[in-house]
Amino acid sequence: MRITNYFLPILKENPQGAEITSHKLMIRSGMIRQQNSGIYSWLPLGLKVLKKIENLVREEMNKAGALEILMPCIQPAELWKESGRYDVYGKEMLRIEDRHENALLFGPTNEEVVTDIFRNNVKSYKELPKTLYQIQWKFRDEIRPRFGVMRGREFYMKDAYSFDIDEKKAEESYDNMFRAYLNLFKRIGLLAIPVRADTGPIGGNLSHEFHIIANTGESNIFYDKAIEDEVMKDSIDVNFLKTTYAMADDMHEEAKCKIPKERLKHHKSIEVGHIFCFGTKYTKAMNADVMDREGKPQHPYCGSYGIGVSRLVGAIIESSHDNAGIIWPKAIAPFAASLINVLANDAECTNACDAIYKRLSDLGIEILYDDSKASAGQKFSTHDLIGIPHQIIVGSKFLKFNKVELKDRQTNAIIELDIEEVITHLS
Repeated sequence: MRITNYFLPILKENPQGAEITSHKLMIRSGMIRQQNSGIYSWLPLGLKVLKKIENLVREEMNKAGALEILMPCIQPAELWKESGRYDVYGKEMLRIEDRHENALLFGPTNEEVVTDIFRNNVKSYKELPKTLYQIQWKFRDEIRPRFGVMRGREFYMKDAYSFDIDEKKAEESYDNMFRAYLNLFKRIGLLAIPVRADTGPIGGNLSHEFHIIANTGESNIFYDKAIEDEVMKDSIDVNFLKTTYAMADDMHEEAKCKIPKERLKHHKSIEVGHIFCFGTKYTKAMNADVMDREGKPQHPYCGSYGIGVSRLVGAIIESSHDNAGIIWPKAIAPFAASLINVLANDAECTNACDAIYKRLSDLGIEILYDDSKASAGQKFSTHDLIGIPHQIIVGSKFLKFNKVELKDRQTNAIIELDIEEVITHLS
């Protein structure tokens, strides 16, 4: 993509009202623009990152055996009245009426809708287990939306729901999703710490949050250092992670924590995923049952599994940036490399950049080609700000020695290479 054909509205100064790093950098780098309090439009650069994360989430859900569906944003209130949550959910729920005075709501979560789908279509234990998931927009009317996409009112979320014949099978589904989450975060390039957490309004007695460490995080987590080693292994022992001390701040009790001080880790963090095992809470309330092996009706055991896809964009920036801007992990970077023409007014340099751009594009390498007439300083600032992993800098050294500079955005180290070496490196 040539930058002169792209839509990249960069801001030099921090926007008013932006309190945390990710909010400032997402607006400055032209990823998002606010439309209303806690509601954002996603511009091309931001949407590219959002979709890359979404695709990784989808791949891991599919590998785990989950089946993708798409449920409506607008839900009938009757389903929530059946489950008993309509009157207790609170003002975060956006309640509306259609022209026929039917009570509706903008879905903050989907346990009721997916249970309704299940009860109308699954009748036998032979059809279990089933895990259904979607990636869809949600709305919660936060009393004080802030921190950009980290605590917005409208947000993009993956939510999955498992149905099993008994409690033992339900925990197997829970463990399967637990493992899938850790695989996902590893693929993105994140160290995610699973901690025990309160089940809250979802219900149940088994719940874990997944946190990434960030100095600006609103949460505090306490855990045994051994967890850091376990989550990075190729073969993860979920039972070890479930039984080793790791708590979110609302569950941590110093008196009950037996971890030696030299092993107890305490960090500020950001929650990026939450999983629940809540038994028959919804299937019983909504009279969803299947025939068991003895031909008797049985309410299936359920779990739900959420990842804030849009929130994850902000959380990654909070954990991966420097004073110059964003540092994207390679797996979700909007482009593999920036190609920066330092001498845009020089025909020889421009012809060389055009040829490099064509060759890399033909190889399927995503390149953002800065062919603008801006100064070299402006270009370097822009590309440091947007955080693409590699910068291919083409200038006088190419004209004299047939060498380009390749900058690693994470380390800011610069090496000189010829074009063949750059292609090998990026490939």
